[in-house]
Amino acid sequence: MKALRFGRSAALLSVAALALTACSSADNGGNGGASSTAEGGATSDVQGNLVGAGASSQEAAMTAWTQGVSSVAPNLTVQYSPDGSGAGREKFLQGATFFAGSDAAMDEEEAEQAKQVCGDQGAFHVPAYISPIAVAYNLPGVEENIKMDAETIARVFTGEITTWNDEAITSQNEGVELPDTPITVVHRSDDSGTTENFTAYLTEAAGDAWSYDEVETWPADITAESAQGTTGVVGLVSSNEGAITYADASAVDGLGTVDVKVGEEYVAYSSEAAAAAVEKSEANEDGSIELDRATTEAGVYPVVLVSYHIYCNQYQNQETVDQVKAFAEYVISEDGQSTAEGAAGNAPISAATRDAAMERIEAISVQG
Repeated sequence: MKALRFGRSAALLSVAALALTACSSADNGGNGGASSTAEGGATSDVQGNLVGAGASSQEAAMTAWTQGVSSVAPNLTVQYSPDGSGAGREKFLQGATFFAGSDAAMDEEEAEQAKQVCGDQGAFHVPAYISPIAVAYNLPGVEENIKMDAETIARVFTGEITTWNDEAITSQNEGVELPDTPITVVHRSDDSGTTENFTAYLTEAAGDAWSYDEVETWPADITAESAQGTTGVVGLVSSNEGAITYADASAVDGLGTVDVKVGEEYVAYSSEAAAAAVEKSEANEDGSIELDRATTEAGVYPVVLVSYHIYCNQYQNQETVDQVKAFAEYVISEDGQSTAEGAAGNAPISAATRDAAMERIEAISVQG
C-alpha cells in the first residue's frame, strides 16, 4: 500500500472515515438499501456534502458534474479533489472519502482492502468518463499531425529516439519537414492512472520496444522531465519546444498530437474513436473494462482511458446512500454525460454501459 497523501484537514478525514465505516456482515438485499432516489425519484430531497478525490483527468468533467447535479439535487454539494488516481484510491480505501475517481481499476489487493471500509461486499466501478489519451507535443512550424506507430512512440518515450527528424519518425511522415529539435520527454511524477493506461497500450502494442510493463508510476531509469497531474505535464510541454507527453485529450488544446497507427491506417484521437475502443471490449464482474489496446480494427483509437468512479456497495447510513446514488445516477445519465462532453470533450458512455452501471448503483444499500 502506497503512503497516503492527505489533501484535506484531519477533521474532514475523520468525519468522512466515520461516515464510511461499514459492517462486514451487511446484507445488500435488505430493505434498508432503498434510497429516496430509488423509491420515489425524490432526488431533490437529497442534501448534504459528498466528498471524493482522484483522477486529475476527470477535473473538467467533474467540475461540470459537481455543478450540474444541482439540477436534480439542488441541496447536494459535491467536493472533488483532483489529486491523481492513486491518491484517490488510497483516500477511499482509508475511509477518507465517499468515492474515488480513478483512471485505473482497483487491483486484487485494493479490492480486498475495500472490504475494510465498505463491508464484505466491497466496492465496484462505474465507467463514468471515457477519453482518448493524446500523445501531445510542442513543435512550432509543424502544422500536420505527426504519425507514429506504437513501436516508435515507445522508442521516443524510452529516450532511444532523441530528435524529431529521426528516420523512424520521418519515414512515417513523408512530405512533412521535421526539424532536428531535441525531444524532451515529459511524464507524470505522481501515481497516475493515465500513466497506467498509456503504458498498458505500449505493453500490448509496442512489442519489445517497451520492456517496462504496465505501470502506474513512470519507470525511474528513463531519463525524462516530470510534472504533477495532467495540467502539470501539459504546462511543461507548452513551455518547452520539442517536448512530448501523454495526457487526457481534453487538456491538450494548443499542442500538436500524434496520429497513432492502427492496422494499416493512422488514427487521430477523437471521442468517437475512443468510444469505439470501449464498445469492442468486455466488462468484468466488478464493472471495470478489459480493453484491447493492440486492436487493428479501422476507426479505433487504442490509446484510451476509461476513468471510473469507485463506490462502496454499502454505506453506514441512508443519508450517505442517498447522496451517493443521486450523484452517481446524474453522472451516468444522458444529461450528465452530455454536460461533461461539452466541458471536457470526453466520449459519452453507451446505453448498454449506462444500464449496467445503473443496476449496480441502484443496489447500493445501508449496512445491516
